[in-house]
Amino acid sequence: MAARFRPLSPHLQIYRFTLTMANSIIQRGTGMAMYFGTLLIVLWLGAAALGDGPLGVMNAIFGFWLVQIVLFLATWALFHHMLGGIRHFVWDSIHMLDPVGRETITRLQWIASILLTLGAWAILVWF
Repeated sequence: MAARFRPLSPHLQIYRFTLTMANSIIQRGTGMAMYFGTLLIVLWLGAAALGDGPLGVMNAIFGFWLVQIVLFLATWALFHHMLGGIRHFVWDSIHMLDPVGRETITRLQWIASILLTLGAWAILVWF
């Protein structure tokens, strides 16, 4: 039998890297990061259920600057992942699927997730 010509699968060198592609990877990462953030909430609630002593220890741990950065990033992951779900809902309704629309809604997701995170932490710090 003669060998038939078959097209090769596209490789990473063929695709042009876009913000939408990066956002797809980050969407999965934020989903996994939310498991860790949920664990932190469960630890805090468990300490609150055990009484003032364990709650004071957890509050001291959560007051440490490095843990504050982790909590800040967990808040951003929550907002970013939530807005990614809304973005997919918009795409499922067959809107903004053209190249310009995809990039626009992805940029809006990034801007809104950053603003919501900063706003939530501003409220947390000031009140």
